[in-house]
Amino acid sequence: MLACNFTRWMLAAAAIVLPATLLHAALPTEQDLSAPASLAGKLLIASPQLRQPVFDHAVILLAQHSREGALGIIVNRPLDRRPIAALLTMFGADATGVSDSVRVFVGGPVDLAAGFVLHSADYRRPDTLDIDGRVALTSAPDVLRDIGLGKGPQKSLVAFGYAGWAPSQLDDELKQGVWLMVPEDPELVFDDDRAKVWDDALARYRKSR
Repeated sequence: MLACNFTRWMLAAAAIVLPATLLHAALPTEQDLSAPASLAGKLLIASPQLRQPVFDHAVILLAQHSREGALGIIVNRPLDRRPIAALLTMFGADATGVSDSVRVFVGGPVDLAAGFVLHSADYRRPDTLDIDGRVALTSAPDVLRDIGLGKGPQKSLVAFGYAGWAPSQLDDELKQGVWLMVPEDPELVFDDDRAKVWDDALARYRKSR
């Protein structure tokens, strides 16, 4: 159902320009010493018992986590490949000289009109959010243009929508065993067969116990 909704949005979307401050406006960035340690940079693995269609067998990279809530991107919900120029045009951005295509992912059920690129930390823009020194997150469309011009990050994952949690919601779900957790690994985020990401992440979790 989610994939169908997303496809309909892709076909009907008007030009959208995301504010450069979207990522940093999502959650406060000031350090709060009274808050629990941030889980940003962790991979959340849907427990085998979690059967909600949106999150069934999902693996989510947490980009932000604080006492105000959490934000993450699902990394194993691929759709089809789309021309980068077409995506830029959809955002109302300049597609001059842009070539190639990228595989598009459903990043989560929240705000399917929001475009993000998870990428290796070798690339940075003013609005880039450094997640853990190895993986970063930048809002579209500028990073998409750079990818299409051959000057983007070495590795990337283009997603629309994100997973979001209200204050303490994720912490409560972790206590209830809704999610399992392992450290982020770029291999799982970018390189692993998308059909195997959940199994491989779960195997790493079980090996670490």
